[in-house]
Amino acid sequence: MRQASEPPDPARRGAGGSLRATVLGPAADTPLARAAQVSLQFLLVAAALAVAGYVVVQLRLVVLPLLVAVFLATILMPAADWLRRRIPDAIAAFVVMLVALALLGGLTAVLAPSVVSEFGDLGESLREGLGQIGSTLERVGFSQAEIDGAIDDALTSLQDNVGGIGQGVVTGALFVGELVTGLLLALVLLFFLLKDGHGIWNWIVALVPARRRDGLREVGSASWSTLGHYLRGVALVALFDGVTIGVALAILGVPLVLPLAVLTFFGAFFPLVGAFTAGFVAALVALVSEGPVTALIVVGVIVAIQQLEGDLIYPVLVGRQIRLHPVAILLVLTAGAVVAGIVGALFAVPAAAVGWTAIQHLRGERRPKDITPPPGEG
Repeated sequence: MRQASEPPDPARRGAGGSLRATVLGPAADTPLARAAQVSLQFLLVAAALAVAGYVVVQLRLVVLPLLVAVFLATILMPAADWLRRRIPDAIAAFVVMLVALALLGGLTAVLAPSVVSEFGDLGESLREGLGQIGSTLERVGFSQAEIDGAIDDALTSLQDNVGGIGQGVVTGALFVGELVTGLLLALVLLFFLLKDGHGIWNWIVALVPARRRDGLREVGSASWSTLGHYLRGVALVALFDGVTIGVALAILGVPLVLPLAVLTFFGAFFPLVGAFTAGFVAALVALVSEGPVTALIVVGVIVAIQQLEGDLIYPVLVGRQIRLHPVAILLVLTAGAVVAGIVGALFAVPAAAVGWTAIQHLRGERRPKDITPPPGEG
């Protein structure tokens, strides 16, 4: 006699299993069914990311200033919190912003003239260095036509991109208007984040159901702490790289030290790719000015500094707990560049670090420990 089918085990119906069991029945636990569920989840996540990317691009005039303000707030918030204990919130926020803008303006006024005047020489050195590399490749079997074609294509592509940017600046009053509007909006948002971050965060938390507010506070605190540690740490790492590599180049007698040090500093904000690019440019300049021996020494010094940074400086200043795998960094950088160009690449890695921290907390893999609260909280 045929027995009635047993009711599904409730334990097997949890965590998304009830829908599978209802639709697929006994086949719900087959490898094919599990693969189908994972594929569906992946497609849903990819679709959500695509929609989010489209929205960000369309609302860039709002999203980018907001991101800039949030990133700057994580860096400046400790100073604002310290002042807030002594003077009113609005005055504390204004003083912190004024000091930060004064420091930035002073550094720009001191460094910009020298850097701009030497960047033309840097471009000529790059061309000469590529030419010397081409001569070496010709001796090992490559034809001169192939080498010249590759170099010309690379330089033409770079010039086209730079020319496109210049054309947009010259002919696009809309671009200038968006830039000015974005900067002003970022400054206003930064002021209110420094002044009233606690109230803004509480308003956001109040938007979700009461039973989920504690979890949101925990995830928000962890994400804010991660972002602050990352940005402050990377800024110090960038300063370390720029100063040490600049001093090393000066000792070796390599010219154009200041623009190379500035390039190294900003390259540190683009993990992996930035360090490689800055090192390659420095080696080319050394090759042109001082010869292959000095160029090899420059490469060795840069590799040693990067190794010291990766093994000691970065873990101490940024923290091992938010380190991302190199493959993940490359994928995130590429995705950010595709969505929003160099700005997207700049924001991609810290956004990924924050997202990974939030995922770990949502999965219960990390618990609050020495977490910095969101703006103004605590």
